[in-house]
Amino acid sequence: MRKLSGVTGVVAVAALALAACAQGTGGSSSGEDVTFDPEAALGGSLDVMGFGTDDEVATARVDRTKEALGDVDVTLTKGDLDIQQFLSAVAAGDPPELIYATRDQIGTFASRGAIIPLTACIEGEGIRTEDFRDFALNQVTFDGEVYGIPEFSTVALTMANADLLAAAGRSVEDVNGSSWEAISAATTAMHKADGGSLSVIGYDTKMPEFFPLWARANGAELLSDDGRTARLNDPAAVEALDWAVSVYTDQGGFPGIKAAKDASDPFGSGNQFAAGTLGAMPMEQWYINVLNDVSPDAPMVFDTVRDRQGQPLALAGGSAWAIPADTDNPAAACRWARVMTEVDTWLAAADARKSARDAEGKPFTGLLTGSAAADEAVRALVEPSGSPVWDAAVAAMYEANEGAVALPANPADAEFKTAWEDAVNRVLGGEAEPKASLDQAQEEAQSALDEAWADWDKKE
Repeated sequence: MRKLSGVTGVVAVAALALAACAQGTGGSSSGEDVTFDPEAALGGSLDVMGFGTDDEVATARVDRTKEALGDVDVTLTKGDLDIQQFLSAVAAGDPPELIYATRDQIGTFASRGAIIPLTACIEGEGIRTEDFRDFALNQVTFDGEVYGIPEFSTVALTMANADLLAAAGRSVEDVNGSSWEAISAATTAMHKADGGSLSVIGYDTKMPEFFPLWARANGAELLSDDGRTARLNDPAAVEALDWAVSVYTDQGGFPGIKAAKDASDPFGSGNQFAAGTLGAMPMEQWYINVLNDVSPDAPMVFDTVRDRQGQPLALAGGSAWAIPADTDNPAAACRWARVMTEVDTWLAAADARKSARDAEGKPFTGLLTGSAAADEAVRALVEPSGSPVWDAAVAAMYEANEGAVALPANPADAEFKTAWEDAVNRVLGGEAEPKASLDQAQEEAQSALDEAWADWDKKE
């Protein structure tokens, strides 16, 4: 799984289309006038936007789901969800039947009327929401109603080059986040600069994108549980930003780090870990398979990311199914979402992935699904690989998933994200100090939230 990019700009461009579709066009805009019945025969068409059968996991799940849909004619639009195309289609009264979106988009789509609440769908099709992890369900629950069915999840782990750690007299415990002082010391010990040119990055805090993780590790919650109050300038968040940037400063500054990263090939056999040019960093769990595929002999060591009390921590992301307003076939869309996220469907996908990995002589490292029941069933298929390194990676992934949290749904996700990203980038660029930059971000984020919530409250 990879994170969607460019969301903010696209949402801004599509704002007028989103506003235009806010009230829908009648018909099945709320789903309340549709009969959802798991035994009912279905027909018609189902256009799915943002999802394709690009690997054996997707293919196995789609095949099983198509069989459950019977005579429904399914069309998949591959690639990441094109937000502008989707919102324009809703505004024009010609939406797809189903979209595959990131969970942090659900609150905005819901608040503007672009997707429908799924209460009737969940009850009618018998979707087991109790199986989903709390963080995943909370991400798709807006103002008390569920608007999405959770899918894949992503969590970050601590990944490190064991040889570089050993040469510096350090261990993975020094870079797992439980002690920021230890990370800073390990960074200084591992990083190398030859003639002013950085040759080894000691530690990469992965800024700006991982700022929310470090803030949470320091006890800061950047958004209130109800999604209405920004807390970007919480003193703990300011301290986290100051420290995360200082790790770059200790290695000559962010520009040099960025240049070294841009020059590397993270998906090739000469990736930074294999080449010995990176000591450690947090990274999403899908990178385990990348490393195992292209550099299985790299001297790796893994752990969870830990907060400053030493407890496992992951700030989860992920995807979800959502049904657009005024779609022509919500019953088929709901059936699709149910079957695609059933435990048996995930098991079929896991079997397909395991068979493919076995044929290549590679370990099956499991799947993170957003469903606790499915995660448990899939994990039972994971066998010892014979490699302590890769087995430890899988164990860390599942441990991180148990400790995962996520930001709550809100109606201004793009604006909120832009506010904190811009704040971090100002500090990385030397344009502002952490507190002043986050103070500015707080004003921008809260203004966006207030406006979006006011619009929603008027509709209610």
